[in-house]
Amino acid sequence: MSGTAAPVILAADSGLGGLTIVSEIRKALPQARLAYLCDNAFFPYGTRPDAELLAHFLGVMNRAIARVQPDLIVTACNTISTICLPQLRAATSIPVVGVVPAVKPAAQQSKRKIIGLLATPATINRPYTDDLIRRYAADCSVLRIGSAELVEMAEAHLLGEAIDRARLGRILAPFFDHPAEARPDVVVLACTHFPLLRAELQEAGPADVAWIDSGTAVARRVVDVLPPPRGPGIAADLALTSASHGPALQHALAQFGFAIVETLGVA
Repeated sequence: MSGTAAPVILAADSGLGGLTIVSEIRKALPQARLAYLCDNAFFPYGTRPDAELLAHFLGVMNRAIARVQPDLIVTACNTISTICLPQLRAATSIPVVGVVPAVKPAAQQSKRKIIGLLATPATINRPYTDDLIRRYAADCSVLRIGSAELVEMAEAHLLGEAIDRARLGRILAPFFDHPAEARPDVVVLACTHFPLLRAELQEAGPADVAWIDSGTAVARRVVDVLPPPRGPGIAADLALTSASHGPALQHALAQFGFAIVETLGVA
C-alpha cells in the first residue's frame, strides 16, 4: 500500500458481532484505520423483513460512508451480506467485502460428514445458504439451527450479562440430542455474533466438535482487495452508533480498540 495516509476500512453490523471480524482485520492490517458502524437502532438484523432492512441499511451506510470516507467496506454480518450486498455494491464505487458462512471448510474438515449450521433465522434457510450447501457440502448431512435468541445472548454477554448455560444447551439440543455417530463434528458459526460465545459453545457441546467461523477468511479477502488510500483518512479508529448508547456499549467497543464513539443517528 502506497501513500502516507493509512487506509480506512468501515465494517458494519447491527450490534457488536461484527467486532469479531474487526479483530481479524486488525491482526492482518495493523496499520489500517478502522471505523465500525454499530447499527444498534436496528438490532438484531436477523429478525427484520428483507425490504425494510435493505432500505434502512442503505440509508445508514450512506451516512457512515459520508462520515468516514472509507477505502473499503466490510458487511460484517451474514444476514446483511446475503440480503444487501448486490445493492450496496451498486450504490457505491467503494469495494465491498461480505461474509460467507464457512460451509466449504466445514465440509472439508468433517470426518463424520455431518456438519451443523448455526445462524440467524434470516440466514438459515435462504436460497444463498442452500446454494452454498449444494456446491460445497453435497456429501454431508447438514443440521441447521436458526436462533435470534443466541444473537441476543451474545450481545448481552459482551455488555456484561452472564450466560444462562441451560438456555444455551436448549438452543443447541437439535445438534447434540442424538447418538454420537449422528452428531455433527464441525459446527459453522454463521453469524458474526456467535464467536463472542466460542468458549461457552465449546463447553456446551461435545469435546470432539470443531467450531469454525469466517473471520480469518474475510480478513484475507480484505488484504487482497484493499486499494491504496484515497484521502487523508480518519485521525483515529472510530465507532459509530445509529442510536443512543450507554456506558456498557461504550465499554464493549473500547475493548475492541474503539475509544471514540459517535452517535450517527438514522435520520
